[in-house]
Amino acid sequence: MNIQQLEYLIAVDKYKHFGNAAQACFITQPTLSAMIQKFEDELDVKIFDRTTHPIRTTDVGTQIVAEAKRVIDAINELKNKADLLNNVLAGKLNLGIIPTVAAFILPSEIFDFLKEHAKIEFNVKEMTTDNIIKALKSGELDAGIISTPYTAANEFYQDFLFNEELMLYTTENASKGKDDTFVVPEEVDVQKVWLLEEGNCLRTQFENICELKENSMKPKNLEYLASNISTLVQMVDRVGGISILPELAVNQLSDEQKHKVKRFRAPFPYREISLIYYKPTYKQKILDELIAFISDSMKMKLNFSKNPEDYVAVKPQ
Repeated sequence: MNIQQLEYLIAVDKYKHFGNAAQACFITQPTLSAMIQKFEDELDVKIFDRTTHPIRTTDVGTQIVAEAKRVIDAINELKNKADLLNNVLAGKLNLGIIPTVAAFILPSEIFDFLKEHAKIEFNVKEMTTDNIIKALKSGELDAGIISTPYTAANEFYQDFLFNEELMLYTTENASKGKDDTFVVPEEVDVQKVWLLEEGNCLRTQFENICELKENSMKPKNLEYLASNISTLVQMVDRVGGISILPELAVNQLSDEQKHKVKRFRAPFPYREISLIYYKPTYKQKILDELIAFISDSMKMKLNFSKNPEDYVAVKPQ
């Protein structure tokens, strides 16, 4: 019996498929199957029912896999304590990030953080807030970055990262008023708004800012909801209309596109972004360093830190 066999057990239990589990473990399927068969023979138990599709974990196997997870966690904690004693920040972190944040901090803050800490390994997934919460509860993720406050996340530890202003992106005069620089929410032409798909907290925040109606810009025989901000930008560029942008997205626009960005009139709406995790773990040092790194970086980039009294929070639900 060895650590690798325990990791293989956990992978097969997760994927319910030997081929997919082998791919996730970066080994061949015959090797994985042989290692698990050897493990079953050694303990004289049947952990997986191979006659079903997908593969089923037996009742005994479920208990064995649960114990294997505890052993792996204990081993990782032991390694982490050794690193801390040697003053080395190292380890692997499974991190979920909502798409409207991931696109803007992954190629900058996350990459820069990993460059400074070469012994840390991140496994990052773009996920909706609800899926991040489910994955945290199941143990698939160690932490998640979401927009807060979020009711379903109240049971988790939450550490504030940054506040980000919400802006408008439009090819036309978004306001029905005369001022083309700042827009009053009540004056937004709500019949020309492009939205993200249901389940996206940025969509809800836009709905909370303005009373939105059906988009009259799209063809009558088109039902369309975008899954990411870049798609919304393209729709506005090509078809016209209005959408919402988090402030970090503005930095990735071309100079021509930046002229289409307008701010709401003060108090400016903003969203709060936090890191959530299920409980303090042996990875706490990594989380603490990541929180500090992102927070410090954002203070230099975002408008909120300059005049926080000019802003009002918009809840994500």
